[in-house]
Order: sequence, then C-alpha cells, then structure tokens
Amino acid sequence: MISTLAGSLREFGKPAWATPFLVTGEVVLECAIPFVTAQLIDALALGGGVSAIAGHAAILIIMALASLAFGTAAGVTCSIAATGLAKNLRHDVFHKIQGFSFSNIDRFSTSSLVTRLTTDVTNVQQAYMMIIRMAIRCPLMAIFSIVMAFVSGGPMAVIYVIVAFVLGWGIFKISLTVMPIFRRIFRKYDRLNDSVEENVQGIRVVKSYVREDHEKEKFNEASGTLYHDFVHVERILAWNQPLMTLAIDVIYTFVIFFGSQAIVSSQGQLMGVGQLSALITYGFSMLISLMMLSMVFVMITMADESARRICQVLREEPDLKNPKNPVMEVPDGSIDFDHVSFEYSAKADRMALDDIDLHIKSGEVIGIIGGTGSSKSTLVQLICRLYDATKGTVRVGGRDVREYDLDTLRNEVAVVLQRNVLFSGTIKDNLRWGNPNATDAQMLEACKLAQADEFVQQFPKKYDTYIEQGGTNVSGGQKQRLCIARALLKNPKILILDDSTSAVDTKTDRLIREGFKNFIPETTKVIIAQRTSSVEDADRIVVMRDGRIDAVGTHEELLRTNEIYRETYTTQNKQSHDEAMETISKDAVEPKKEANDE
Repeated sequence: MISTLAGSLREFGKPAWATPFLVTGEVVLECAIPFVTAQLIDALALGGGVSAIAGHAAILIIMALASLAFGTAAGVTCSIAATGLAKNLRHDVFHKIQGFSFSNIDRFSTSSLVTRLTTDVTNVQQAYMMIIRMAIRCPLMAIFSIVMAFVSGGPMAVIYVIVAFVLGWGIFKISLTVMPIFRRIFRKYDRLNDSVEENVQGIRVVKSYVREDHEKEKFNEASGTLYHDFVHVERILAWNQPLMTLAIDVIYTFVIFFGSQAIVSSQGQLMGVGQLSALITYGFSMLISLMMLSMVFVMITMADESARRICQVLREEPDLKNPKNPVMEVPDGSIDFDHVSFEYSAKADRMALDDIDLHIKSGEVIGIIGGTGSSKSTLVQLICRLYDATKGTVRVGGRDVREYDLDTLRNEVAVVLQRNVLFSGTIKDNLRWGNPNATDAQMLEACKLAQADEFVQQFPKKYDTYIEQGGTNVSGGQKQRLCIARALLKNPKILILDDSTSAVDTKTDRLIREGFKNFIPETTKVIIAQRTSSVEDADRIVVMRDGRIDAVGTHEELLRTNEIYRETYTTQNKQSHDEAMETISKDAVEPKKEANDE
C-alpha cells in the first residue's frame, strides 16, 4: 500500500524528503535549549555576573531563532508535499477510472468512487502531513528528551522510560480498538452517499409520489448509524486525555518530590535548581510528544482504511486492454457476431447473451426489437467493446474487436445510449464531444439531420445556450436529438441508437431515419427500439428474447412468421391479429394477379 501511494508523490518527492531533516534540526535545537537554560539558572544561583548571563542569553536567542527557522521551513515543505500528494492521487484515481471498462466500474458504486476521490484523499493528505512531520518529530522529541533527562537528572529519569512505555502501550491498544470501527464507518459513508445520490437523481419521482418523508427516514437512518459509530470511537479515544493527565501527574509528583529532596539533602551538590528545572521541562516535552503521537496514531488509523480504498482503485486492472500491436484503422462498418455468448459476472445464474450468430454488412440498417430484459443493449455494447464476449468472437470490419486500438474502434462506433447524458456547458460544447474540431457549419448540419436545429434556433442564444448539468433545462426529446447530433459529428462507420428516439414523436423519428438514409448511406446503422415503426423500414430486423435471437427478417416477413414481432406490431397499431394478417395476404396476392394478367 505504501509503495502504491508513494508512486503518486512524483515531483513532490524533494520537499517530502527535506521535511524529516528539517524536523530533526528543529528537535535537536529544542532539546538543547532547556540544557542551556539550566546552565543559566545554575550560574545565577552561584551569583554569576552580567557577562555570564549575556553569553547564555545570546546562545539561547540564536538557538531559538534557528529552531524557528527549521520549524517554519519544515512546515512549508510538509504542506507542499502533502497537498502535492493529494493532487496527484486525485489525478491518478480519476485517470484510472477513465480507463475502466463497464465491468470494472460495476465493482465500485458511483458514490464510493466519489468518496474515494474526496474524503479518502483528504484523510490520506492529512495523515501524510502528520507522518512526515509529527510522526518523526514526536518520537525524536520523546527520545531526545529522555536522553537529556538522564544527562540532567541521572537515574531519576528512569521514571520517564516507565511512564513512556505504559502510556505508549495504552495508546497502541486504543488505536487497535478503533481501527476496525473506522473501516466500518467508511463503508457506511458509501451507503450514505448512495442515499443522497439516488435521492437527488430521482427527486422528480420522489416529489411526484410525495415520498419526501420516506427519503428523509432513509437518510436519517444512514446518518444515525454513522453518528453512533463516531460517538463510539470518540468515547474510546477520550481515554487518551486521562492517560496523558495521569502520566503528567505521576512524573511531576515524582520529579518534584525526589528532586527537591536531593537538592535540599545535598545542598545542591547532587542536583541543582537548574537541573531540576531542565528535568521538569524534558518531562513535559516528552509527554507532549507522546500526546501528539497519539493524535498521529488516530489520524493514521483513520487514514489507513482510506488509503486501502484508494489503492483498491489504483491497483484495479482494467478488464479491457489494448493488444501489443493494435490495429489502428477500421476498414468498414461490417459487424459479425460469431456464436457469441456473454455473462456480466462469473457468478451470474445465466448468460445475458446466448449463442448469438449474426452478420451485418457495411451500410446496412438493422433494427433490434424485443421485450424488456432481452439483452438488446448488451448486444450492441459488445460492438464498441464496452464489454468483451465471454464466448465466441465479435468482429468489426472483418477483424476481432480485441485486435483494435480501443480509441480507434470507439471513434468509429458512435453510440447514443438509452440514458442520454448532456454535460454542463453550451450546446456547442456538448456537440464538440463528438468532434472537438467541428466547425459551426458541421454542427448545424448534424443538428438538422438529428432534427435538433429547429428547437435550438428558438433559444435566445441559439447554439451558445447553456445546458445545465445532466441537461435538466431541456426536454427528454430535445436531449435525445442533441445526443444524436453529437454522435453524428464523429462521422462514424457504425451508428448505434439504443432506444434513443423513444422521447420524440413518430413524425420526428421518421424524419431522423430518412435523414440517415439520405445523408449517411454508407454508415452501418443499428437501431434498438420499442416501437416497430422505428425499425419497420430497416433492411433487416432482429427479434430478441431472453438473450437469444428469436428471428431475423424484414418487417413483412416477421409479421407473417414471428409471433413476438406480430404481437408487438398489432398492439402498438391497435389492430387485431386477423386484420394484420389480412393486409399481409392481400399484399402477397396482388403481385401474383398482376403477373397473371400480363
């Protein structure tokens, strides 16, 4: 874990290494100051003159200023190193997530990834600041204080070693007790963030069903369990203060009693007033260092779980990787599913796709229809390699998709997903996701093709209109058309529409499809739809059921031969089965009659 996190230090390594050396200098000077002060006090007790006092005072001033300089420099380098580590960690985690496949992301919830990028990184930053400064300063200060206590007080300093051992053991036990609680707390943080995210995303549903009170109860329950865990931790950590107070009282009582007795009984021969003063100062410094060390332990204990969670993301290997010598060009838009099966997880009860054998020519228009849960979306996600097939082979342009460079493949496959997403920014900003270098003329053409230009022109700022996060200030149909325009700007060899015209009326849907036919005839178009009207003019229609292909054919062929398609069509068009079949029969008989007449 340490080596993983250290890999994110990079350019901030120099200030990180400089900090311990600066801290060591600060500690040495601070420990030397009481020793010089003791000599000054003893000189005064012996009736020393102004020259003796001035000499000691000058040394003390120089040492204090030097200690201050070391401490200030250590604070600066420590801050630079810690904030730099946090910056690089956020960068590395975010970039790692960008390389994840869908299956990698499925292993982490969205809220958990957000927590790792924010709360967990902040905890690691604070702990690292403590480690390179306080975790070095405190032990050194305690050790030097004990050594100097022996120099000043002789055998009497043994009490410091005993108290330090007992206090250190108590702090260690407390840390071991709270560590598993902190691990539990961070898992509950994830659940709390899940609740908030779900509520905010579904706020319209919450309000329409008047479920605000229910959502408040869910949040209060998650927040309440977090509160109780923190209270439990604080009760345990509260033992630090009584232990520290007891240690201070024991040391002061022991040192003052036996030190005063030694001074009086020996008339200052065994121990002087200055030595007693230094001994008390070193005792206080040692105890303060141990108390600070206990705080460092608490922070490290809290950050330990955060660091593990960050390392889980950094160590996660993307399931989808580029081959050693990737193919950098997609020849055409042909698609082949060669007996493909797919499952989302090895623990899944059944295959999401089972033995798919489908071959699509470049430039073909393919419709895909089927009931909910028939794995229509799963099928098309294999084309641009959002997932890899479990069995069989998916080919694009005649080559296995696993042979392509991922960016190359995905740049030639434009997908308008079922859940359309627009990002905060202007309409132009969102359209340029499809092509960062798109001109205004290209954007206008794409929007006209997607039937989006008409409503965009009605906005006061037209294409400079600001889109709120998630596209909340445009309707569902407008959002879908902008997403289609964005995909068209990629000028792809394959265009996939995953139920992406469900929010537009049938007329607009028809105009969009006609535009595709006229303006991008060479692009392979795969249209997933719930409405048969969206696919009835396709070259072929694929009917899916339970992850398998139930039938493939034209609109007329499927009406005659496939029960699923026929039932969907008659239901949506409010026709009975007999009426539909009668129409088909007439269409089939009339060509024969015309042929006989000739």
